[in-house]
Amino acid sequence: MFARFTEAARRAVIKAGTHALDAGRPALPAELLLLGLAEVRPFALDTFTATAEDLREHLDTGDARTLLATLGIDLDAVHRRTRAGTDDSALWRLTRSRVRPLRVTLYGPLGAIPLAAHARKAVEVAMSRPGPVTGERLLWGLLADGSNGAGRILRATGVDLCALVREAGIPMVRRAA
Repeated sequence: MFARFTEAARRAVIKAGTHALDAGRPALPAELLLLGLAEVRPFALDTFTATAEDLREHLDTGDARTLLATLGIDLDAVHRRTRAGTDDSALWRLTRSRVRPLRVTLYGPLGAIPLAAHARKAVEVAMSRPGPVTGERLLWGLLADGSNGAGRILRATGVDLCALVREAGIPMVRRAA
């Protein structure tokens, strides 16, 4: 599945998967996919004003940084020493199970993690049109599903969703009155 992804979009999904694995999550949720997009920024959207720090305030990342810092341990330094080269996108793959077609799993040197339903839907929306899967398309996939919370989280960080949707070129579907 990664064959159609741009390098930056791949890195965003890998970053999200790394966060989910670090947190011990059973699956990669949509909110961590949003965090991966904010960290990698696989697009040049001026209206995507949320930073990774802004998003972390609204997400449960299961991050032990604060606790470890009180013990004098810099988690980022530990990751740099123990994970050299693991963020290389050539070492990661995103696959759909042949037996269970609704199961999409991210495999890499740090482990394997299935995508939660909302994250899988976001990837499927991003892949629904021909051409490469870009960061804008992943964002479109996240915003297309109103029940995954991505829009609410972005709005809480001060992002103007209407302007973001226009700038990203995300198709708008108007509901009949």
